[in-house]
Amino acid sequence: MNCLLLPFMLGLLLWPCLTAIENSEVEKVKHAMRSHLRVKRGWMWNQFFVPEEMNKTSHHIGQLRSDLDNGNNSFQYKLLGAGAGSIFVIDERTGDLYAVQKLDREERSLYTLRAQVTDATTGRAVEPESEFVIRVSDINDNEPQFLDGPYEAVVPELSPEGTLVIRVTATDADDPSSGHNARLLYCLLQGQPYFSVESTTGVIRISSTMDRELQDEYWVIIQAKDMIGLPGALSGTTSVLIKLSDVNDNKPMFKESLYRLTVSEYAPIGTSIGKIMAYDNDIGENAEMDYSIEEDHSQTFDIITNNETQEGIVILKKKVDFEHQNHYRIRAKVKNHHVDEQLMKYHAEAATTLIRVQVEDEDEPPAFLLPYYVFEVFEGSPRGSSVGVVSAMDPDQRKSPIGYSISRSQVFRIDDNGTIITTNPLDRENSAWYNLSITATEKYNTQQISSVPVYVQVLNINDHAPEFSEYYETYVCENAGSGQVIQTISAVDRDESIEDHHFYFNLSVEDTNNSSFTVRDNQDNTAVILTNRTGFSLQEEPVFYISILIADNGIPSLTSTNTLTIHVCDCEDSGSVQTCRNKHLMLSMGFRTEVLLAILICIIIIFGFVFLILGLKQRRKQNLFPDKGEDFRENIFRYDDEGGGEEDTEAFDIGELRSSAMRRERKARKTASAEIRSLYRQSLQVGPDSAIFRKFILEKLEEANTDPCAPPFDSLQTYAFEGTGSLAGSLSSLGSAVSDQDENYDYLHELGPRFKRLACMFGSAMQSNN
Repeated sequence: MNCLLLPFMLGLLLWPCLTAIENSEVEKVKHAMRSHLRVKRGWMWNQFFVPEEMNKTSHHIGQLRSDLDNGNNSFQYKLLGAGAGSIFVIDERTGDLYAVQKLDREERSLYTLRAQVTDATTGRAVEPESEFVIRVSDINDNEPQFLDGPYEAVVPELSPEGTLVIRVTATDADDPSSGHNARLLYCLLQGQPYFSVESTTGVIRISSTMDRELQDEYWVIIQAKDMIGLPGALSGTTSVLIKLSDVNDNKPMFKESLYRLTVSEYAPIGTSIGKIMAYDNDIGENAEMDYSIEEDHSQTFDIITNNETQEGIVILKKKVDFEHQNHYRIRAKVKNHHVDEQLMKYHAEAATTLIRVQVEDEDEPPAFLLPYYVFEVFEGSPRGSSVGVVSAMDPDQRKSPIGYSISRSQVFRIDDNGTIITTNPLDRENSAWYNLSITATEKYNTQQISSVPVYVQVLNINDHAPEFSEYYETYVCENAGSGQVIQTISAVDRDESIEDHHFYFNLSVEDTNNSSFTVRDNQDNTAVILTNRTGFSLQEEPVFYISILIADNGIPSLTSTNTLTIHVCDCEDSGSVQTCRNKHLMLSMGFRTEVLLAILICIIIIFGFVFLILGLKQRRKQNLFPDKGEDFRENIFRYDDEGGGEEDTEAFDIGELRSSAMRRERKARKTASAEIRSLYRQSLQVGPDSAIFRKFILEKLEEANTDPCAPPFDSLQTYAFEGTGSLAGSLSSLGSAVSDQDENYDYLHELGPRFKRLACMFGSAMQSNN
């Protein structure tokens, strides 16, 4: 390489380009150009600075020149690299470098290019390629921007001054190292006097106490300026929405100072009778309320809180009565449910309101003076005795008269004054208590009724004498000695005694002087029977009857005479009464066994006889009457059970019977039975006659009772009027049980050939019988 890069004063070439830069930047550019001069083998290369925001279409940047160039235009300069030919161009003969497009440092601040010099004649390179840099110098062409805006912040109301709200930040695309182009200052355009902003940090703080209930949000506008606010600085703005969150600084207040409510005296406990409402300027949890009763001397009402609607619901805690008290005056209070300690000063005294409750009068049923009544009456009291008095009254103002009645009682009645009266004598031993239900009815409105239970106790009087507690079977041995105990007895009394029953035992007056036995009272409601002599005879006196008097301790005392039967028995040598009792027991058991066996045999015989009768009856049973469902038309059929097939069936034309009926002669009846049959046949033609038909029924009943083959006792025989019958008369066999001696069948020969077989059968039978 023959060529060396010659030093060249690049600053002299760039002076024309620096005229477009502000005076404050010229010195900086000159200093930068001088500090970057370097020598490289015949080429003078350096960094070229070009300002952005060029106003010309072509801007001269500088000149590239080889030290071999003598100015005769024999060399040719070429520009290579990114942006060559499009953004930057070079004069091929002089080496002057131009920028033909507007440059933006924020898009690209540095371009690296290469330069080459060649011989214009031969095209051969004179010098090797040389690389140089073009830097775009910054100007203040970008305004500050708030990339995260608009902002939104929340701060509690009543916050003290200096409370941090939010920090806003702006950015500037200019070069921060180039003067003050990117140095920002913040200021508040809107939001005084409640907010302030720190100029260098963008922190927004509260500068005055605020109340959410007066205003709940504020719009604040913040401006950011570059070049630390000097003249010519660029600026940008953003908005900040600051909302105040609620704190519980307001206590609830009632909308009304007086509420008027009504309640029916029929209303049950727990009924809602009305609502009261308070308001709270706070919101959310801070507005939740609790209602309560502050003053209610009657303790009749209560208030519960509806958490959804924040209403107070007044409910009935006790029943009300218009006649007792028709209006109430109560006071209610309300307070917040959640209150912080530091905010208690706002809730020192709870709000109250007055509630007046009016009771509405209703037509109430009668009211008894007592919830139930208990009366006492002595048994044996005569009919019409007074038991007690119940009383009911109309609780309403009109005081309707009251009527009384007793439900389902056959022993008591009640008059209009409420006096209960007996209708029958009472017996405590049959029923000691009566449970009655007395109904009271208003006479002005019979729909208004009420009932009360009444309990009547029947008091005891000593009307039942004592008696043996059981039936005694007493035995004494023939060889019994004097003073021997043969029986212990006790007594019972159906009466009720206030004190314990005490009974006294003694022999009757008749048996006191002449008795083989004596009674000793044990003074414990028992007594023993003792023998009063030695030796007894079973043949002479097998049984003794002694009368024992038993007295109770009632007032007045009642006595009864009870007979004790004593059997004499033959005992063993030991003289044990128990042995005698066992013998009698065995005899009694043997007798009972024989009786049971006889009864069982009789039952078997009766059942066998019944089954025999039923069997015989089943064999002889015949259907005397045709079924009602059979259809009798012009023919009557006879079936011979002895054979089978159609040959055994003969048909007779009823028409012949009808045509020949008038020719039939009635034969005189010789007996009462024949006369009844004749009357019965006449009844089939002319209709039933009550007297004749009654005779016929009685006759058939007598036949059934005397017939040993008649149906059993649980059979039902039905006789009914069959109609007027045919012209030929009745063919019924009801009278077949009567002897044929009273019947003459000769008239069958007059009925024609169709009745020939009947005439032969019955006519020949009659003749043979005769």
